[in-house]
Amino acid sequence: MITEDKTIIGRAERVILPDHGEHLVPAKVDSGADVSSIWASDVVVRDGCLEFVLFDKNSEYYTGHVIRINEANYRQTRVASSFGHKELRYAVKMRISIFGRVINATFTLADRSQKTYPILLGRRLLKNKFLVDVSKGQPLLAEEKVKRSALSVALAELED
Repeated sequence: MITEDKTIIGRAERVILPDHGEHLVPAKVDSGADVSSIWASDVVVRDGCLEFVLFDKNSEYYTGHVIRINEANYRQTRVASSFGHKELRYAVKMRISIFGRVINATFTLADRSQKTYPILLGRRLLKNKFLVDVSKGQPLLAEEKVKRSALSVALAELED
């Protein structure tokens, strides 16, 4: 659905990384996060270039394709979690397609292997382009339920 020039998206959507295949990849929409984040593995700086692979071998979206970005096109940034934990991450520009709209966005590279969604879409990407309606979207309901159940079990064990 489109209103004015902004597309309404839900709390989770399927996106495409057009420069890295045509797979529909689930992404969590997080208006509380400043910058977007993407799951990367094997991150290393070699000969002045940042090299990484999207996702990892345990992901259905993993291709093994090594992405090389020259030093003019990446930077390091400090990211703070909602708990106040700070870490240094690499930030890169990547194209992403959401409902057919291709956007050049900044993503920090992170190990999201323990997260339900391999991509997180933050405020900077959303601003002036999308309106978020949390009752809409394509959330990974089964995966979210499994994570909630595991958390409940872990919390119950702590109380014992």
